[in-house]
Amino acid sequence: MKSRALTLAALASFGIAGAAHAQSSVSLYGVIDTSITYVSHADGSNNLWALGNSSAGNLSGSRWGVKGSEDLGSGLKAIFQLENGFNPSTGGLGQGSRMFGRQAFVGLASDRFGTVTLGRQYDPLIDLVQGITEDNYFGSVFATAGDVDNYDNSFRVNNAVKYTSPVYRGLQVETMYSFGGVAGSTGSEQSYSAAVSYTNGPLAVAGGYFYAANSAGDRSTWTSTSDGTFDGAINNGYQTAHSLQIARIAAQYTVGSFNLGLGYSNAQYAADADSAFNTTQKYNTAQGFVNYQLNPALLLGVGYSYTHASGDTSANYHQISLGGDYNLSKRTDIYLTAAYQHASGNTRDEDGNVVAAQASIGSYGYNGTGSQTMVNLGLRHRF
Repeated sequence: MKSRALTLAALASFGIAGAAHAQSSVSLYGVIDTSITYVSHADGSNNLWALGNSSAGNLSGSRWGVKGSEDLGSGLKAIFQLENGFNPSTGGLGQGSRMFGRQAFVGLASDRFGTVTLGRQYDPLIDLVQGITEDNYFGSVFATAGDVDNYDNSFRVNNAVKYTSPVYRGLQVETMYSFGGVAGSTGSEQSYSAAVSYTNGPLAVAGGYFYAANSAGDRSTWTSTSDGTFDGAINNGYQTAHSLQIARIAAQYTVGSFNLGLGYSNAQYAADADSAFNTTQKYNTAQGFVNYQLNPALLLGVGYSYTHASGDTSANYHQISLGGDYNLSKRTDIYLTAAYQHASGNTRDEDGNVVAAQASIGSYGYNGTGSQTMVNLGLRHRF
């Protein structure tokens, strides 16, 4: 992503007291991504034509942000980032109408020892694993059905302390802990996660684990430091889960103009006495994709995803996705993406009733019938 830097001169250059190394920089950046969208069975059997897809975007979520750093000397920097998500079709705020719902953190970064950040942040699975999945190239229409495993980055984590190591011979690790903040109940609403990645030439592999606890005691919905992944009919009936656990691995290999990737995830919505269901609901997902760089400007991709739900209810979701992205310049591109999903079996609705499974592509939240098709013709600009 290109950033336009607004560099602040060092205090020393003005003769103000301070070490000569003390320099600061601040960058303003952003993305606007919107499309003309068609969805079959967007609401029951009703089809939809619409502009844009809220702050979730297609290839990228629309956003603007400010980030910066201050050189503290000896390879140490103070850093910060504030990032706002918005709906380009209406101008409305995203991420639950938060001012800086995408990211808001401050930290210290060391060339030798790594980085520690505090605030609202991405979890380690997003930082280290998502980048080698098809979501990194073509976004939401390649995501897991209902985004039950946060493949499409449906949530961020509040109150989080995160450590990211330097890259050592291609290896990097990241850990995170989020304070639940409930007096007398340390485990209530807490989150924690860890991930590791390794890159060696054309090969990249990564894996990690994420855990988030719901509020303790009598509950009717999801209340945690994690926003949750409840974007549609596939898992909306499990918002009263005691906890959410996600384990994910992914691999990517580049050969010539081709880029191939595989991934697997296991997401579990655990039940306890305060849940509206009795047995842990599990979602096992296997995915694969192939990209082809036809020329320097045009990238083509195809992917397949299979999700099997079991435990409390049983369902199957098959999805095939296609994408094409053409660069008009270094910062502007046009794209065409499409996906078809078929659902079978049963799930729970928000009232706890067992109902027929509905297809729901990615994190868009359109709830239809047993099948759904989506097509996006879009424009993205980065600044």
